[in-house]
Amino acid sequence: MAAITAKMVNDLRAKTGAGMMECKKALVEADGNFDEAIKILREKGLGKADKKAGRIAAEGVVDIMAKGNTVAMIEVNAETDFVAKNDTFKAFVKGILNVIVDNKPADVEALKALRYDADFETVEAKLKDMIFTIGENMNIRRFEVVEGVCSTYIHGGGVAGVVVKFNTDDATAAKPEFAEMAKNIALQIAAGTPPTYVNKEDVPASVLEEEKQILMAQIKNDEANAKKPDAIIEKMVMGRIGKFYERSCLVEQAYVKDDSMSVGKYVAQCAKDMGADITIDSFLLYERGEGLEKREDDFADEIAKLTGKA
Repeated sequence: MAAITAKMVNDLRAKTGAGMMECKKALVEADGNFDEAIKILREKGLGKADKKAGRIAAEGVVDIMAKGNTVAMIEVNAETDFVAKNDTFKAFVKGILNVIVDNKPADVEALKALRYDADFETVEAKLKDMIFTIGENMNIRRFEVVEGVCSTYIHGGGVAGVVVKFNTDDATAAKPEFAEMAKNIALQIAAGTPPTYVNKEDVPASVLEEEKQILMAQIKNDEANAKKPDAIIEKMVMGRIGKFYERSCLVEQAYVKDDSMSVGKYVAQCAKDMGADITIDSFLLYERGEGLEKREDDFADEIAKLTGKA
């Protein structure tokens, strides 16, 4: 049997990120063969990655990549903010985006089955390798591909991301004035009250009717309105529906950089100044960890667990 030296163990640990004892055991099992030891650790590491998959991953990053008129936005989660800021993790996310833009998979499962790069046969294999190497659960939560004239914005280094698609021609899209306007609309979505729809017409009739019923009940439950006729109450409801539109519909919102005009009027004014036809087609907003439970471990307790002093 080959002698296992401290240098061999350290080199294997540096290469794989595995623990000292795990590296020594792998080298013993591989009879000192470095590449075989890496293979053994990876095989064992995949099992550990599967165990880690049960842990909550609510941190992470939202990122965007554009190639020509194809834009992809993704959310990839990790357990801690520390890992989310790690350059290796960020590069991994960029690599996934590259796969998405080039292949346009239908969903996350289809994405995981695609080749990641020359070293990893699939995105899923690379994901498991990242979990093994970094030691945290990670999850490709969602992505979307948008084709067309788009503007993008990443807020807070990956806390949120926005993609806005516009209806216009390529000549208009190439103008710096359009780029400025489009950037402002993406910023509006990220920085203001997040809209749900683009236009009033996009609000489903069922949603509008439910909102009207809620507003009607609120008004009637106010004693100050007890003696008001139904016609007046109906007008009050419609007035509040206007406020609902201003909150929920992007083009009805007050423009964040000049609240004397709506977003719709701002776009129309920019279009007029450019002598072009421009409308907002659709938008996407991803907020990192939205709807996910967050891990709330106390850091001191975590260190105590790791050092056996808990």
